Amino acid sequence: MDTKYTTQTGWLSLDFANTVGWHASDHPEDKLRGYADLVGWAEKTGVLTADGAASLTQRSAKAPAEAEKTLKRAKKIREALYGILTAKAHGKDVPASDLAAVNRAAADLHARSRLVTKDGGFAWELDAGEDELDGLLWPVVRSALDLLTSPEALERVGQCADEGGCGWLFWDTSRNKSRRWCDMGDCGNRAKVRRYYSKKKRQA
Repeated sequence: MDTKYTTQTGWLSLDFANTVGWHASDHPEDKLRGYADLVGWAEKTGVLTADGAASLTQRSAKAPAEAEKTLKRAKKIREALYGILTAKAHGKDVPASDLAAVNRAAADLHARSRLVTKDGGFAWELDAGEDELDGLLWPVVRSALDLLTSPEALERVGQCADEGGCGWLFWDTSRNKSRRWCDMGDCGNRAKVRRYYSKKKRQA
């Protein structure tokens, strides 16, 4: 898990994949409408410091085309990650185009990383500063690679079973991996209400 970040799911990459509301429906609600939203999300999760967020906001105002390009790239990575995780959660084949997109992001990540000595051993360190418009993407990609290459973690990724298309991805911490809903008080409660009225209708 990405304990150094402030996340809802425990994984930065899962939180990033969830930056679309009702993702599995025919009326998705994108929370990243502009580059400023991407910066705001990165600051909220701890990918950026307040100073780093302010710096990127200023720089994006001076380079709007580059900022828009970064936003589009972020969304491509997000949708590819969402496609892969959704497929795995349902035991389906991973879309080749999504895997290719994540592989391209992984190659870019490694091009921006370097091997350093740390605590008597070695570690990969990002060689990208907070002043780079796309620098906030690389912690997300690293989290995605850590999650996807950890069978124990990946098997705990689930998708909300809401019939309306909530589509929220979660990390299932239940002992027998039986979680079905993003939140029992939200989608889970609606499902209970639907079952109740359906049962009443059949009995009428």
